[in-house]
Amino acid sequence: MTAVEKPVAGGDTSWFTQGRLGLMLHMGLYSVAGIEASWPLVQGLISYDEYAALAGAFNPQHYDPAAWAALAKEAGARYVVFTTKHHDGFSLFDTKLSDFSSVRTAAGRDLIRPYVEAVRAAGLRVGLYFSLPDWHHVDYPVVPTPLGSRPEKAWPPNVYHDIAAEPDRWQRYLVFMRGQLEELLTGYGAIDLLWFDGGWEQTLSAWNGYDLIRQIRQWQPGIIMNDRLNPSLMGVANTLDLGVSDYIQCEMALPAPTTSLPWERAMTINDSWSYKPVDVNYKSATTLLHYLVGSVAQGGTLLVDVGPSADGEIQGDFASRLRVIGAWLRRNGASVYGCGSAGLPPTAWRDPLTRDGSMLYVHVFGAPPDDLVEVSDLTERVLEATVLATGEPLEWSQQIAQYFGSFLRLRLPAAYRDPYDTVIALRLG
Repeated sequence: MTAVEKPVAGGDTSWFTQGRLGLMLHMGLYSVAGIEASWPLVQGLISYDEYAALAGAFNPQHYDPAAWAALAKEAGARYVVFTTKHHDGFSLFDTKLSDFSSVRTAAGRDLIRPYVEAVRAAGLRVGLYFSLPDWHHVDYPVVPTPLGSRPEKAWPPNVYHDIAAEPDRWQRYLVFMRGQLEELLTGYGAIDLLWFDGGWEQTLSAWNGYDLIRQIRQWQPGIIMNDRLNPSLMGVANTLDLGVSDYIQCEMALPAPTTSLPWERAMTINDSWSYKPVDVNYKSATTLLHYLVGSVAQGGTLLVDVGPSADGEIQGDFASRLRVIGAWLRRNGASVYGCGSAGLPPTAWRDPLTRDGSMLYVHVFGAPPDDLVEVSDLTERVLEATVLATGEPLEWSQQIAQYFGSFLRLRLPAAYRDPYDTVIALRLG
């Protein structure tokens, strides 16, 4: 097989589309300084040497991945993703290819193995985040990118800027990058998900993408991957290169893709991916639940991110919100897990609808006027209407028209309402 041939499309995404909720964790040297992950190097807020020196202080004394996994499970998440290496190049695993790692600096240990074991023991799917760029490595070039370029103070020694001018250095970097992926994907047992990041800094061809994916699928035949290895697809909401990726990635405020393909929205709880104590702009549990339900209603999955502290602890402002989500899911999980789009035309005023087979779920945010909930355009006959969390039957009436004017009206008394999202379960037939 040559490098330009597409590999066979990959893993089974059914667990991903059934699970609908994941937990992401960013921890690294940036946690010591309480800054965003890696990006201060681009913003000129810290130099290459100052950043590297943080490795001497990174030693998470309260690192307890079993507690992380327990919180993820309590939150109702079905998978967890953890940063093995961010753009800064600092590895949290036992890499033999670099001394810039948690094993060979102050921490003195591999942080990925206990994470993988804890998540697996909790019955959750294991995800690994891996940055394609490595801003610490001397053979990774400094190049202008759509998301900014590193200033001179953030350059590694003996920097270069042009792959075409120094192809040997680029090839050395590709060997290094592939070697680290091999360590991760052959040394830690079965890995369910690989979360690439940073692919926009080069082209798919420069990353030798098809050949790399072919090798990854040999190491981990069942693994699924996002689409960030192919930067040409960024912003193309309903396109997926099945030779490279298994699901579409969108982030934060990016519009949800209009597609039947699997997709995921990654969302922070405050405005930062990593531990940043000055950032107290927390999204409420209600807002996060609305993102979850809204994503599922459009056929997507939500990945909620937290940034543990440099000691390895998840702060209470994050944990409390995750627990609210989990408590709501224990009452209403049937409207999320295994569900997808209801297939009804969108309207500006409609609360989200999710569906699983003959069950249609109406998500009611807040108090409906006069306790009345209306679902328009529903032409299938309703057999039963209940409050999902309690089983309470609801009064309802339905009109089905041949061409237009179909509607369903339900009465939702205040005593039945959920403070976050009341779910009405409709059995259709």
